[in-house]
Amino acid sequence: MSTVLRTLEWGSLDPAARRAALSRPAITTHPDIEARTREIVGQVRERGDAALLELTERFDRVRLDGLRVDEREVEAAEAAVSDAARQAIAVAIGNVRRFHEAQLLAPLCVETAPGVVCERVSRPLRAVGLYVPAGSAPLPSTAIMLAVPASLAGCPVRVVCSPPRPDGSVDPHVVVAARMAGVSEIYRVGGAQAIAALAFGTATVPKVDKIFGPGNAWVTQAKAIVAADPAGAALDLPAGPSEVMVIADHEANARFVALDLISQAEHGPDSHAVLVTTDPELPLRVAREIDAALPGLGRREIITQALRHALAVVVPGLADCVEVANSYAPEHLIMQCSGARELAAEIDTAGSVFIGQWTPESVGDYCSGTNHVLPTYGYARAYSGLSVTDFQRRMTLQEVTLEGLRGLAPVVTTLAGLEGLDAHAEAVRVRLADDAASR
Repeated sequence: MSTVLRTLEWGSLDPAARRAALSRPAITTHPDIEARTREIVGQVRERGDAALLELTERFDRVRLDGLRVDEREVEAAEAAVSDAARQAIAVAIGNVRRFHEAQLLAPLCVETAPGVVCERVSRPLRAVGLYVPAGSAPLPSTAIMLAVPASLAGCPVRVVCSPPRPDGSVDPHVVVAARMAGVSEIYRVGGAQAIAALAFGTATVPKVDKIFGPGNAWVTQAKAIVAADPAGAALDLPAGPSEVMVIADHEANARFVALDLISQAEHGPDSHAVLVTTDPELPLRVAREIDAALPGLGRREIITQALRHALAVVVPGLADCVEVANSYAPEHLIMQCSGARELAAEIDTAGSVFIGQWTPESVGDYCSGTNHVLPTYGYARAYSGLSVTDFQRRMTLQEVTLEGLRGLAPVVTTLAGLEGLDAHAEAVRVRLADDAASR
């Protein structure tokens, strides 16, 4: 069967039709996902490890004897990983570490008025949960993207959860990548049940303060549920099924565009791939290149399923491409067009941008140095991709001398009076009165 990209003329659509055209498939595929996810979260919260083992047998079809990856399995994983794989992991860790080290913030100290010093410092989160998906494919790169910044931030407790394989083990490359990136605590549990375990803790899995990592729609929903619970755990960002938008003009290489689209489609059947082009002939050429590439790809069935949701949008000019991209707010935005660097300055709602024909999204997924945990579902309008600062919290300090307090006293007492907060003003007056009495 030949690939056909559903193609729309952007200029012929009204605002409602444009919104409908850019809707994500994962949002509409599971209408009851929230209720079903709440049920899973509730089971884990109430029954702990027993629920994790039952749910793992139900969803992953494997019966486990235990949840933690022990040293014997770590040794087996290390033996199973080739030297080439280990070297690739090491290079990726090095590049990601270099880029993320530059994100560490120096303490800020400002004397805002004579005798008034204000500071802002960073502190690591005490315990973080790192979710590494492995539903249809293991993702050791995600272990790198999560563990490296967590380590740089100085988080004392770093816990990885990843779904088990049919034999009950965690993918050896995930195990090795996590260990090389500084994580020693790894658990064989995935899906919404893993998120619940990290959020509330069980007899085996420790409770964490914040949960990081991408996942399918169930994982994303579980993260939202536990983040809304005061007893749960914060979430990093809405990061669900993968999505890509490619901006291309008549100069774009159709084969490059095709591979960029299907490289994201192969993540899962609910992935979303969108082409935005000024060339009305490009969608047909890209579809032909997709057909030429598919036979040699191991995940072609998944790609074919995902491409059922794919879309090609034809626009009059590159300025319109920017309008569509900012409206969609893609997780990944690839720019294969003339003047891509200049055009990128107009993009303000993408998770990560890949500029020029020699910058496939693949390099960002693995080893350029940027983080591949990015907001999806259009949340790039308000969220950023993962960084070291997400594994820290910022705290302010202030120190005021007696002279500094005398200088601020009129301001504090006046504003407190405006708000009717007498005790605020009195906290200043009593100090100044005490100083005057001691003279």
